Amino acid sequence: MKVKLLFTVILFCTVCISCSQNDKKVTYQVISFGEGGQHKMIYDRRQRPQAVLMGDEIHIVYNGGAPAGAKKTTKTLPHAITYNLKTGLFSEIVQLPGKASKDHHFGPIIWADNNDFLHILSGCHKTPGTHIISKTPGSIGSSSGDWELAPQIAPSLSYPSVSQVFNQQRLIYYRVGEHRSSWTFRISDDEGNTWQTPENSIVDLNNMDELSGLPHEEMDEASSYHTYLPAKDGKSIHIAFMYYDDNKRNIAAKSYNPLYKRDVGTLKTNLYYVKVDLETNKVTNFEGDVMETPILLEQANEKCKIWDTNWHGAGVPPDIIIDKNDNPAFLHVLTEEVFEKLNYYYVRWVEDKWEQTVIAPACHKWNSSHLTIDDKGILHAYLLMDDGYFESKGKGLMNNHGGGTSIEEWVSMDDGNTWTKKNTLLSAEGEYEGWRFGNVQPIKTKEGKIKDGVWLFYGWKEKNGDAPQAKAFLLISSTAKK
Repeated sequence: MKVKLLFTVILFCTVCISCSQNDKKVTYQVISFGEGGQHKMIYDRRQRPQAVLMGDEIHIVYNGGAPAGAKKTTKTLPHAITYNLKTGLFSEIVQLPGKASKDHHFGPIIWADNNDFLHILSGCHKTPGTHIISKTPGSIGSSSGDWELAPQIAPSLSYPSVSQVFNQQRLIYYRVGEHRSSWTFRISDDEGNTWQTPENSIVDLNNMDELSGLPHEEMDEASSYHTYLPAKDGKSIHIAFMYYDDNKRNIAAKSYNPLYKRDVGTLKTNLYYVKVDLETNKVTNFEGDVMETPILLEQANEKCKIWDTNWHGAGVPPDIIIDKNDNPAFLHVLTEEVFEKLNYYYVRWVEDKWEQTVIAPACHKWNSSHLTIDDKGILHAYLLMDDGYFESKGKGLMNNHGGGTSIEEWVSMDDGNTWTKKNTLLSAEGEYEGWRFGNVQPIKTKEGKIKDGVWLFYGWKEKNGDAPQAKAFLLISSTAKK
C-alpha cells in the first residue's frame, strides 16, 4: 500500500480555565495534528514514549496516514512531526520507513540517545520491528531519506517501552512473543548498536510449551500485562503487572467470571509488583525478598501480589509514580460490584499495608490516564472521564478500548487520602462534539523528566467506529511556554 505524505492540519481551540496560580488565569490550548490515525495512534502506557522534548522542540511519532473514507482494513504507517513550544509551529509531517499494517501494535515509539540522534522503533508485534535513527541530531528531517536503518534490538518484541537508566544507558522493556510469553528488558550502553539482556526473563506466568499436547480446556493459559518506571537514580526499575487467562478459543467455563456471573471477556485481575536491580539483575518483591526468575504464577500469587482484586478487573495496567516516601504508587482503573461501574484508584503503601482510595468514577476498563506528583508532594491525576459507563461493544474498532468525552485534572494534597476535581482541560463539545479521547501521556525529556503543562493524546469521532480517521492532540498550558 502506498500512503501519501501528509501536510500538517492544525486546529486551535483555546479554553480558559478558572485556575488560580499566583492570581493569574491559566489557559489551555488544544492543537490537533495528523490525519487518518489508526486505533491507538497514540498508544496506551504499555508502549511509550510517543514524544521526546529536546530544548523547545517536541518530536512526536504516531500511527496514521489513512486516506479520507478509509475502512477498518486500511493500513497505516508510522509518521513523525515536530512542534516548537516557543513559536507554536509544527514542522511538516514525515512518513517514516516501516511496514504498512492495520495492526495497531505496529505504532511507533521515539527516544533520543546521548548524542541527540533520534531513534524510532515501529512494527513490533511478535516481530523485531523496524529500528531507525536520524541522520541529523535532534531532527526528524523532511523525508524518510533523512533516516537510516539501525541495528535490530531483539528477534521478537511486543509493547516496547524505552527509558534512560543509570550511566546514561537506554533500557527497553517488552513482551518477547505471544500473549502467554514472558516479559524482559534489554540495555544498550553504545547508543543502540548492541543490547544486553538478563539470562532469565523477569515474569513468565506460564512457561508451558505451545506443543504441550494438552487439550485446550486443560491447558494453563496464564498471561500478564505490564508497565514499568525507572527509579529516581535509574539503577532499578519498578514493575507492575496484572493476570489474565488467555482463553484463545473462548471456552465458556474459562471465560466465566463468578463475581459478575457471566462472561466479561479478557478481564485482567489482581495487581502485582516487583523491582529489578539493573546492576545485578536481582529481582525482589516489595518486602525485598529475592525472587526466582522467571516469576511463575504460583510465586507471583504468593510473593508479589499487592492487591487481590477478587475478580474485579481492568484492561490496561496501572500508571506508576514514586511517592514522597520513595515507594511506588499506582493509578489503576477497576470494575466494581456491577461491571458497568468503574473507578480510578490510587494505590499506595501506608505504614504496613497497601491501601486503595477511589479518585473518581471511570467509564471504561481500558482508559489509560496519567498520574504525577509535583515538588510540593501534591498528586495530580489526569483522567479520561464520561457521564457514566461507555458501552463500546459493537461500536467498532476505534471505540473498542473505551476513551472519555473529557480530560479532567484531579488532585490530592493529603497523600492520596482525598481527591478533588481541579480542572476540566478538554470537553467533547463545540468543535469536538461527538468525539472521544484516549491515552493521555506526559511529554518527557530524553532523561525522563516530565515537562509540566503539556500532554499528548488522541481522539476520534465516536460514530466513525471502524474508520481509522483519528487525530493526535497536544494540550498545552499557558504556563508551559514560559
